[in-house]
Amino acid sequence: MNFIAGEVLCIDKPLGWTSFDAVKRLRGSLTRRLGVKKIKVGHAGTLDPLATGVMILCTGKATKMIEHLQAGVKEYIATIRLGATTPSFDLETEIDATYPTDHITRELVERTLERFKGRIEQVPPAFSAIKVDGKRAYHLARKGVDVELKPKVLVIDEIELLDYSPEEIKVRVVCSKGTYIRALARDIGQALGSGGHLTALRRTRVGDYSIDSCLTVEQAAELIKTTEIEMPDDDKAEGES
Repeated sequence: MNFIAGEVLCIDKPLGWTSFDAVKRLRGSLTRRLGVKKIKVGHAGTLDPLATGVMILCTGKATKMIEHLQAGVKEYIATIRLGATTPSFDLETEIDATYPTDHITRELVERTLERFKGRIEQVPPAFSAIKVDGKRAYHLARKGVDVELKPKVLVIDEIELLDYSPEEIKVRVVCSKGTYIRALARDIGQALGSGGHLTALRRTRVGDYSIDSCLTVEQAAELIKTTEIEMPDDDKAEGES
């Protein structure tokens, strides 16, 4: 493998890790193995710390492919608690309101999910990396500043109910780039008249890369450590620049 000329690795990001944590870990493995001070490593699509699953990492000149790769259709398995909301729409923040769920039936959920298929508008979460007046929205939100974000147009290709109870549902979502599943959980909860927030999220596909083809972080680090490395002199010079 030639990591400076460019390689693409698909990993299963662990729970609690930021996307940067994954990049940093594998960049460290690469610099040690290659004996260089620097090497380009980037990821094609951020995953929140509370999410797991498919993360595509590109090295060296393959980082030029990132924009193309992250434009691929994504698939998620999401668990949504109904009857309660949080400011971040997930478990990052504490529950701020509760609502009854006695009226929620499987039929109501299935009818409601149908409304989210196709081209929709979605207001991103205030707890997101979107910039507002040059500052990340989540920095402002964590300080208690009201953040108003404009709705974005996106596409939900598929949304399927996998598991149901009046208090919790699990759904499979196939969607376009830029979809916030946390915001989708909020919107589904609102549409059901119960509120809702995301309690678990697993990304199972990005474009042609599926969870079945992913390595763990440890497996990727071991691959870097043991695989045969191609490293021409001119590539090494570029890596050390």
